Amino acid sequence: MKAVLQRVLSGSVTVDNQVVSSIGKGILVLAAIGPNDTKKDCESMASKVLKMKLWPDDGDSNWKKSVQDIEGEVLCVSQFTLYANTKKGNKPDFHGSARSEVAKELYDYFFSQVQALYQASRVKDGVFQAMMQVSLVNDGPVTLELDTEAKKSQSSAPAPTSSGIATPSG
Repeated sequence: MKAVLQRVLSGSVTVDNQVVSSIGKGILVLAAIGPNDTKKDCESMASKVLKMKLWPDDGDSNWKKSVQDIEGEVLCVSQFTLYANTKKGNKPDFHGSARSEVAKELYDYFFSQVQALYQASRVKDGVFQAMMQVSLVNDGPVTLELDTEAKKSQSSAPAPTSSGIATPSG
C-alpha cells in the first residue's frame, strides 16, 4: 500500500460540482492499494498515518506532534495512480495497482481503520473511482510518501556488514 501525506491548512473533495468532503487543519492522505496488499497493510498504514509527527510542539521544535496530538482532521482520497509505471514511453501504465474490486474493499477497510483509530467525525473521505477535484492549502509545504512494500522488502533485505555494504546471504 502506498500513501502520500500532505500537511494542510484545509482540503476538500468535489465531485460533479458538489463538495463531498472538506477539512480544516490536518492531513490529506492520497492512498493506493497494490495487488499484494492485505488488511494488515491497511492497518499498518492507518496507524502510521495517524502517528506521523508532522507538526512542531509548543516550543516550535519541529516534527513533534501528530494529527491526533493537534486534534486535526484527516481527508482520505483513493489514488490508484500512485502505482503508475512510467518507465516505458510517455503513457503511464497502471497494471501495478490492485484490481478495482479488491482495491475498493481494502481502501474502505483502510478508511474504516483510520476512523476507528481516531475520531470518526474528524476523518473524511473522497468517492472511490469518481473523477474528483481535490483542493488543498499545503502547510509548509510538508509532503511525505509512505509505502508498506518498502517495509516488507527491508525485512528481507541482506543485513549490512561492518563496512556498511550489504552482502547477499547464502
